[in-house]
Amino acid sequence: MAVSSVARRSGQVLATVRIVNGVLGLVAPQVLLRQLSKDPQAARAGMYPFRMFGIRTILLGVELLAADDVSRRRLTRLAILIHASDTVSAVVSGIRGDLPRRAAVTTALISSANTTLAVLAARD
Repeated sequence: MAVSSVARRSGQVLATVRIVNGVLGLVAPQVLLRQLSKDPQAARAGMYPFRMFGIRTILLGVELLAADDVSRRRLTRLAILIHASDTVSAVVSGIRGDLPRRAAVTTALISSANTTLAVLAARD
């Protein structure tokens, strides 16, 4: 079954978002960390996780771009779970005060957009 143009384009956008965020996390985590905290010490503590997940995020994006239609469907179904759990994590972090309110809202909105892209990309 052929993938619709909306599904294909959504998958490409999601892959691009992943690659850009992954590269930033890997080589310039401070760019992403500035969005989460103005506290320099907290930002330094976050550099390692951003770098660690940066390469994984890049590989997920590249895999999504390179996949055939059958693999792309599987990958986008997994992406729904990944990005939905990111959204829930951002909301919970905001409620618990683990992230400043603005950072939690921004992160939740970005993760929600990624979830939406994944849902659109998973459509047949």
